[in-house]
Amino acid sequence: MNRRGGDTIELRGLRAMAICGLLPEEQARPQPLLVDVDVEADLSRPGQTDELVDTIDYSAMAAELVRVLTVERFSLLERLAQRLCDVLLVDQRVERVTVRVRKLRPPVPHVLDTTGVRITRSRT
Repeated sequence: MNRRGGDTIELRGLRAMAICGLLPEEQARPQPLLVDVDVEADLSRPGQTDELVDTIDYSAMAAELVRVLTVERFSLLERLAQRLCDVLLVDQRVERVTVRVRKLRPPVPHVLDTTGVRITRSRT
């Protein structure tokens, strides 16, 4: 468990083109998505050692998230967000993850900047 209370690695504004949606045009071509992630973990050791091996490499996390976004296909943002949580929780040091996924060009007949979901999953 996170003995430090509130230790979080943040990834903000990760952009990728992904297949996600129910409409035929959303399944036919990738659309821009924006992802924000909070990864809760005990960061006391890397705070003391200043060594990358002691922390969760955010570059590696971002690469894995982009792989899921660009290789896998989804109908629902909820399922996409769950998959992103799943790949981050593979690392046993990760205690809890919050993922926010937004469509930058939502296919709705209204003036709307984004649509999205935010989910939180934990190891327990």
